[in-house]
Amino acid sequence: MFKTRLLSGIVLVIIAAASIAAGGPVLFAVLLTISLIGVNELYRAMDVHQKGFGPLEVAGYAGTVLYYITLLWPKMQSYSMMAVLFALVLIMCVYVFYYPKYRAEQIMAALFGVVYVAVMLSYIFKTRNLEGGAWLVGLIFLSSWGSDTCAYCVGVLFGKHKMAPILSPKKSVEGGVGGVVGAALLGALYAVLISGVNPASGHTPLMYGIICAVGALISMVGDLAASAIKRNKEIKDYGKLIPGHGGILDRFDSVIFTAPFIYFLATVLI
Repeated sequence: MFKTRLLSGIVLVIIAAASIAAGGPVLFAVLLTISLIGVNELYRAMDVHQKGFGPLEVAGYAGTVLYYITLLWPKMQSYSMMAVLFALVLIMCVYVFYYPKYRAEQIMAALFGVVYVAVMLSYIFKTRNLEGGAWLVGLIFLSSWGSDTCAYCVGVLFGKHKMAPILSPKKSVEGGVGGVVGAALLGALYAVLISGVNPASGHTPLMYGIICAVGALISMVGDLAASAIKRNKEIKDYGKLIPGHGGILDRFDSVIFTAPFIYFLATVLI
């Protein structure tokens, strides 16, 4: 299992690095694909998915695609919120005209999937389009995957106080602190390592460390939130797409939460 998980993780890192480096249409296509798969996984968990593709599920996918289309050109990005509102209206149309086929909880879950997965993941693309964005996107993964690794190591060695004993018994307060500190150090080190090839101004070790530390705090919430949904729905994993890891949401649960905050922190602090 460890070998499978490790190999899958290496492949994921390679795909992520290549997509980020390419940027533009390549990154757009990868994120749209990941978002659609993630939405599908959430819809299956939340009972929105039915045999075949029901109209409610199709409406959610349509809203996801429309939202992403608005990200392709800078002049269209001002219409992104309009795309989300259109998704809401489309989903409500399905609710009304197919009543009583769907319950209110399914309707809310359909819109939640668009916002929680598609909109929040899209901030990887938005971050990539900032000045020095190719390097800033690295902070999203350092503060999520990097902090998770640091938290695990510190938790195994020093963990005594449970962070969320019912939801995630293995996570400790000490591990959480280690994850935040580790992410800050990784961010600062990352800034030093890329300083020779990153011409963007303001990308200092201090700023990268602060951004990664805040991102690490947010990533813990994202990880626990995804776990809470699985607990409520009594499922182990969201999917089986990634050997050793589960589904897209199992691997990107913390990235989903971290991406928007890294984007806004970068625009404010740098």
